[in-house]
Amino acid sequence: MFANKWVWVALFGSLAFFLLVQSFSGGDESIRGAQISYTKFKSLVAAGRVDRITIRESEIGAKLNQEIEIQPNNFVGIVSTRVPPFGDSGLIKELEGHGIDVVVLPEKGENWFLSLLPWLIFLGVYIFIWSRMRRSMMGGLGGGYQDFLSTGDKVQVEEGPRVTFDDVAGQDNAKREVAETVEFLKDPEPFRRLGATPPRGILLMGPPGTGKTLLARALAGEAGVPFFNISASEFIEMFVGVGASRVRSMFSEAKKRAPCIIFIDELDAIGRVRGAGFGGGHDEREQTLNQILSEMDGFEGHEEVVVLAATNRPDVLDPALLRPGRFDRHVTLDLPDKAAREAILKVHVRDKPLGEDVDLSKIAMGTPGFSGADLKNLVNEAAIDCVREGGKKITMHHFDEMRDRILLGMERTLIITPEEKHLLAVHEAGHTALAYYLPHADPLYKVTIIPRGQSLGVTHMLPEEERHTLPSEYLQERLAVMLGGRASEQVFLNDVSSGGDDDIRQATKLARAMVARWGMSEDVGPVDLRQSDEHPFLGREMASPREFSDDTAHDVDLAVRDLLQDAEARAVDVISQNRETILALIQALEEKESLDKGEIEGLLGNVTEPDQNIHLISES
Repeated sequence: MFANKWVWVALFGSLAFFLLVQSFSGGDESIRGAQISYTKFKSLVAAGRVDRITIRESEIGAKLNQEIEIQPNNFVGIVSTRVPPFGDSGLIKELEGHGIDVVVLPEKGENWFLSLLPWLIFLGVYIFIWSRMRRSMMGGLGGGYQDFLSTGDKVQVEEGPRVTFDDVAGQDNAKREVAETVEFLKDPEPFRRLGATPPRGILLMGPPGTGKTLLARALAGEAGVPFFNISASEFIEMFVGVGASRVRSMFSEAKKRAPCIIFIDELDAIGRVRGAGFGGGHDEREQTLNQILSEMDGFEGHEEVVVLAATNRPDVLDPALLRPGRFDRHVTLDLPDKAAREAILKVHVRDKPLGEDVDLSKIAMGTPGFSGADLKNLVNEAAIDCVREGGKKITMHHFDEMRDRILLGMERTLIITPEEKHLLAVHEAGHTALAYYLPHADPLYKVTIIPRGQSLGVTHMLPEEERHTLPSEYLQERLAVMLGGRASEQVFLNDVSSGGDDDIRQATKLARAMVARWGMSEDVGPVDLRQSDEHPFLGREMASPREFSDDTAHDVDLAVRDLLQDAEARAVDVISQNRETILALIQALEEKESLDKGEIEGLLGNVTEPDQNIHLISES
């Protein structure tokens, strides 16, 4: 880099020097003097005032034997003029007649350097751009990776307050899985005495937002060691071999700074199955993966370097990454349950002023399926809403509003005709009535026909407990609830609308899973008939679209249709039996547009107090 800089300095310095020289060079003798008219010049010649004449093309310079005044108080001894365009054939004879010395200079030739200057400038720009592109593309082969190692956002050696396990709430099992790694990095001697070494590679798996990167930072924070952090996609470059070079450089630097932790985020970007898939492999990605495998094999027992990696697609990873000696410790980070969500909320609100009515336990109950990142976003959105309203403390109202906004989207202002509003009320009343009257359905929480996000109306339900297995009876009633809006339209309007599009899609998906995956159809039986989950573009071999016959596929389609028709018939029957109370619910929805649990119970009757945990059941 230093040498290249001085090459450019020399090049442009030479150009500037030649330009300067050429600007002052004009031949052996130049014509300079005060400009006068040709008539004045002829009169000076006739008067014998001229000693010497210099001629170049049409320009004439005259040296006088006595200064003349061309302007007040401005006397000159040299003057210049130009021959008229039509020429003066008798001028030379006249000059010779007066005995004037005449010097004729050669014509001005074209400056060769100025003619070459545009090409030189073009060549210089081309060389500059080419060198910059080459340096950028080949940065991983030397200096570029040194820049990578020297920037704080790539290799992070945190000082002062660091992330610790106290900041990783709701993942107690995962923290126990990596606890001995912290002890090894702090004091490896007890492990060496027994000839034991903790796993060199730990694979953190889980859905997005569950805290994989946070756990890796916390592990480094607890151990107090340097933390090398890079995304796997940063290894991939245009030229084959660049990624492998970066891997070598990173592991070499890590060994120099041991004990330390290397964290590779999104490992599936380079760790997919090699040499398979539609269209073959990818040379650069596979060479980078091979280099990672070689480097992890090259660790000696005394090298205190632990490699962590994160992915939410462990199913597409190459088996060589997962064998013992590499990423053989697999730590799963699940979506948090109610207790874990409450612990996560406590971490995110500890520096925020809360109102007295804020109940973190109730918020945790009302956010099933939220990841740690989702909960952090919820707390932040509630704080923003509080600032927007000019409040001093975050209240429960802010959390409820932001939760609904996250789940459903912002309220939309739409011009809805009375007929369409009545249709929406009928549709959502059907979902609400089925959820209320069916014994195994989740209890209701709220119903609204106010457009929010992509939906025109929504029915919320509150599961009494977090379910890990789903009984057949519960799923059948869930199908009936999904089709309750369509059934209500049939009963009260003798017609159906397009508002049940998403309901039918979700119900069909659930019914097919019941038949093809969970064996809940007597006609089909307990057979796994799902289509292949493998995708050839993810590095897997191309598979047959299905592994069963056309007759079996026909039986599956019939079983799915039967489940959906039975669910719709059940929904129509329930709504027909409770027609009067549902009519009251429809009228109340049209008037108020939103009804909470207490108002729904007052219209349909009393039910057992449901537990919390908001769950979105249907959208219209």
